[in-house]
Parts: sequence; C-alpha cells; structure tokens
Amino acid sequence: MPSFTHDGIEFAYLDEGKGDPVILIHGFGSTKEVNWVAPGWVSTLTRAGRRAIAFDNRGHGASGKLYEAELYDPALMATDALALMDHLDIPRADIMGYSMGGRIGACVALAAPARTRSLIIGGIGIHLVEGAGLPATVAEALLAPSLEDVTDPTGRTFRAFAEQTKSDRRALAACIFGSRRTLTRAEVASIETPTLIGVGTKDPIAGSAHELAALMPDAEVVDIPDRDHMLAVGDRVWKHAVLAFLDARP
Repeated sequence: MPSFTHDGIEFAYLDEGKGDPVILIHGFGSTKEVNWVAPGWVSTLTRAGRRAIAFDNRGHGASGKLYEAELYDPALMATDALALMDHLDIPRADIMGYSMGGRIGACVALAAPARTRSLIIGGIGIHLVEGAGLPATVAEALLAPSLEDVTDPTGRTFRAFAEQTKSDRRALAACIFGSRRTLTRAEVASIETPTLIGVGTKDPIAGSAHELAALMPDAEVVDIPDRDHMLAVGDRVWKHAVLAFLDARP
C-alpha cells in the first residue's frame, strides 16, 4: 500500500483510475476501505473516468496513531489532504468528505480555495456550524471496558463499529475531543467553491443540509431518501447526484 509522510505522521492511501482527481476524506472511526471502497465509491468514480484518491485520516486505519486531542483539529487534518495532493503533484482537485470528512473538506476549501475545484459534503449539514461533532459520550463508549458496558445508543453504535474495523479506540477517543470544532457562519459564507451537500432523511446526526446550503453562496442539496447516517454514504441516489454534480461543475 502506498504511503506518504506529513507532520511526522505516515499516511496510507490509495490512488486508482485516470482523469480529474477526487480526494476522498472518510468519516470518524472509518477507513478508506470502509468508507470508499466497500460502498463502491472508488469503482463508481473510476468507471466514470475520474481518478479516486483516498487516504486514512490520522488516527485511523493504517495511518499513524496520535493520542493528543489537539492534534485532531479539522483545520490541521485538512493540511493532511493538501499534503497528499502535494505528494502526488496535484495542483487542484474535487474534495469529497463524509461526516467528519465533510468537516475536514470544508476546512480544505477555506484554507486553499484555489486548489479546490468543488466541494462535496455528505453526512453533515448545519451541524458543521451549530454542532461540535459527535458527543463526548462516544469517547466514553470507546474507552469503556467492553461493548456490554455501554448504554448510550449512539455510543454503542460507534463502539461496535470501532470493534468491527479493529480501530485504535484510544486514538479515536482523542479524535472525538480534538475534532469538536465548528465553523462560523462567516467562514461558511466565505466558501465560494461550488458545493454539493447530501444528508439522509433519517439521519439524526448531521443536521439540516438545507440550512447549511442557505449560508453558502454556491451550494445545492440532495436529500438521500430513507437513509440514516451509516447507510447514506453508499446510497445510489447520492452517487448519481455526485456524478451529475461533477459533470456539471466548472
């Protein structure tokens, strides 16, 4: 598996297909394989004539693990995506993130608008501004002695997911606290990059996609029908909308 080093951390990534590059940034507790390969995103993009590039975020998957919360600020994690683009000599790309990855993607667009051809945000809506990410109870669930000790429903979901992906639960707990950064309304309003926002209609975690889009100068929304936070990522309606958006964007 190819890798690159940034900020003293080794990152694992995949790079498949040819054409305009799409940088894929996965959500909290996930990996490039779980978020982008298994749901068919890599194959969908490469079949559409695009270059799919995905990496494991710091603290996740096969990338380096960190245990200090301050090292998981989304603005700092956005520099990892830009460093990958530098490593691959990519001056400009479409940026696509899901959930926490959408928060990171928005920070990429803020930090480097000239390098962001378009921004695609899935699994996060107005909570990009009004919510501080996943609740602290998820970190408590990750650090609990066992899944049986967790009573919080959201915490149980993410603890079971972390066990399924064989994740470093201590690193993920640090990420929970470090990534609890919202963007201001002024910051969101300054993102002029063409943006697509998609949230499942049964997602209680993301917040309203329409409220977020209303703050942005060039954003459109896709309601992903009858999908919750975990299932929306690979939905067919969402895939069709993303491909159409990529075809239509400048």
